[in-house]
Amino acid sequence: MTVRRMLVVGAHSADFVWRAAGAIAKHTLAGGEARVVTLSYGERGESGELWKEPGQTVENVKRIRHAEATEAAQAVGASYECFDLGDYPLRAGDEAIDRLAELMRDHAPHVVLTHPEKDPFNPDHPVAYQVVSQARLLTSGAVVEAGFRTAPPSEFLVFEPHQPDLCGFVPTVFVDITEVFEAKSKAMDAMSAQSYLKQYYTERAGHRANHARKVTGDKAIRHAEAFQRIVPNVVGSL
Repeated sequence: MTVRRMLVVGAHSADFVWRAAGAIAKHTLAGGEARVVTLSYGERGESGELWKEPGQTVENVKRIRHAEATEAAQAVGASYECFDLGDYPLRAGDEAIDRLAELMRDHAPHVVLTHPEKDPFNPDHPVAYQVVSQARLLTSGAVVEAGFRTAPPSEFLVFEPHQPDLCGFVPTVFVDITEVFEAKSKAMDAMSAQSYLKQYYTERAGHRANHARKVTGDKAIRHAEAFQRIVPNVVGSL
């Protein structure tokens, strides 16, 4: 039996929690393996609560953010690592792309999740998309024999941004996270540096559940997350 593998890549250490923690928890609950990679800790632009502490330092903020993200990932059954490239601005060059591509070759994920290509309010999120998109393409090697190590093509989806209507985000997949919402809630609790976002994303899960109920007629769906496919999925029949 093949164990399905998921790779989630965020620009900052908390991005996966708000946008995909439920999908990760559903994946691992079903026996899948999930890895979370963040390109930065969001130590400069997304750790405002921590900077209220007198004498705070960048290195201490990174340490706290790493601990928070690790705890959040564990809450949904995933591993966590950070490339620590810095944020605001996130600058990710060829070395970062090559590093992620090598990780993809090793992990060979069946599904990859990251940010949408466009976000007019966050300069780092589109950078993460470009890194993931390029690394994924390099990893698959155009699906032909290549002179370097490759991995099978993966499904490729983007998770919902904070303001989807301004980011060109159109949901094509809803994941019912009702049975794992407690795990997502624990993951959100772990991100104390951005605790103010928990209410927003709890409400968002309710909104998306409403949409999922309308699509399916399944009244049992109480919480859901939305995703958009970047490449088509292939099925044997409809």
